[in-house]
Formats: sequence, structure tokens, C-alpha cells
Amino acid sequence: MPIKSSQTKFLGVSALMMALVATGASAQSAPMDHSAMDHGATPQPAAMDHSSMPGMDHGSMNHDAGSNTANPPVGSLPASDGAGERGYDSYGIHPHMMDNAPAWQVLFDKFGIERNRDGQNALNWDGRFWFGTATDRLLIKSEGERENGGGSDAKVEAFWSHAVSPFWDLQVGARRDVGSSPKRNWAAVGIEGVLPYNIELQATAYAGASGRTALALKAEYDLLLTQRLIFTPELEASLYGKNDAERGVGSGLSTGSLSLRLRYEVTREFAPYIGVSFERKFGQTASYASDAGASRSQTAVMAGVRFWF
Repeated sequence: MPIKSSQTKFLGVSALMMALVATGASAQSAPMDHSAMDHGATPQPAAMDHSSMPGMDHGSMNHDAGSNTANPPVGSLPASDGAGERGYDSYGIHPHMMDNAPAWQVLFDKFGIERNRDGQNALNWDGRFWFGTATDRLLIKSEGERENGGGSDAKVEAFWSHAVSPFWDLQVGARRDVGSSPKRNWAAVGIEGVLPYNIELQATAYAGASGRTALALKAEYDLLLTQRLIFTPELEASLYGKNDAERGVGSGLSTGSLSLRLRYEVTREFAPYIGVSFERKFGQTASYASDAGASRSQTAVMAGVRFWF
């Protein structure tokens, strides 16, 4: 039977594969003699002789030269407490504060109209102006009211205000009482600052002619109902050392007042408000008011705007 060409090819490939397998088997059957190998004869690399190499001579470099240059090496600036051998000034770095930059502000906490239970209307205000730095400034305050009938009562104060701590200022200056009653002048010293829970406090002592003395206290707190709606209760009290019948002021606790204001900050600089105030006279001051036909206590509603620039 004749053998086809395809069968011939197949037989040839099979014979070649069998020959290769037989050769591999004979090679594996002869084990390698590791004892004949000299592991200690492995050649070690020769040490590199840098002196014979042309190029950069590292021995001639001065690694301490950086300390003598005008600019310090990176990461080698001295400690901020000046404990290093060289201070920041030697590098041309001069730290400074911004609290010596002069600035100014006009602020009116209250500027509006109030109407009391007797049906009388009055313009009332409570504002301040200051000019100076964060530590020392000129401070001018004014507070009072002017009734529609022409009567008025107000005070103007001027202080040198000095920061004695981050939250408290010492104030020394003068006060002048103006309005329908006789004028009075006072020397003044006080403190102004922030108590815990962000309660703002003002306490000022006064000394005037004829042995007159007085003490004024004011405290207020801003309660944020929302980011723009703010409720502000405010307490004020006035005390005097002796009677002043011409101004209707008696010794001891003279007057006390509580106001409750609700303002809406259209912007931080402009905030309309509404509120109510309660005022009461005490002691001899109340007697002077009764003799003049005035009420010992008064309630009023108010509306106005708080602004600053």
C-alpha cells in the first residue's frame, strides 16, 4: 500500500521528537560534581581609586561655607524664640505686628425713635467714634434723647482708651452733661471689655465739682437667632454720690433701665431694629420726678437702625 506524503511527514516529525527526548534524558542522568568547583576563587571587584579619576575633587570642597554666605541654607533658619546663634534680623527678616496701623470707625448701636406710654415721642441715640490703633485710641461717646416738646437729656464723653489685655481697655477722659438741665462736667476713668459668654461690659466712675461722684454701668449681649437676626438685651444703671436737685438726680441708685432689641442685619454695616425699653427711677431721683409731675417708671417702644462705617 503506498504511503501518502502526509503520513511521511508525520513519521519524520515523530522520529525527530523521540531523538530530542532521548538526548535530554542522557544529559540529566549525568549529575553535576559541585565539589570540583572552587567557590573561593570567585574574583572580587577591585576597589575604585577616586584619586586616579579625572573630574570633581570632593576633598577640596568646604562643606561649612554655607554658614558664611549671605543667605542661610534651606531649612537652617533659627528658632522663632531667638535661641539660635543668629537671629532673624541677621537674615534681613523683620517680623512685625499690624496693631500699630491707625484706623477709625463710627458706630451707632441705637439711632431711632421711641414712643412712651404717655404718647410722647423722642429721638434717641447711642453712638461712638474712635481713631487710633488696636492698643491706643481716641474714643468719643454720645448718648441721649430729645423729646418732641423740646426737652432733652444727653451726655458726651471723650477718652484715651488703652488696651490692657486682649479683651479689656482702660479709659481715662472727661464727660459733659448737656440738655435742658444745667450742664455738668466730670473727670472720668473706666474699663470696657468682654466678660465670659461674650457679655460686653462698660463701667465708668466720675468725679465732678462740689464733691460730686457718679458711677455708670452698662452690659449687653448679642444672641444670634440666625446669621442675620440678632436679639440684644441691654441693662444700664446710674449711681450718684450726692443729690443734685437742679438736674433731678438723687444720691444712691438713681435710674435703671432694660431694653430688648431685635435687629436684622441687611449687611453687617446696616441693621434696622425694633424693641421695647423699661426704665425706673429710684430713691430721691424718683421723688424729684414725682414732684415735677413725671412718672417714676416708663415703658416705651422703639424703632431705628444700627449702623457703622
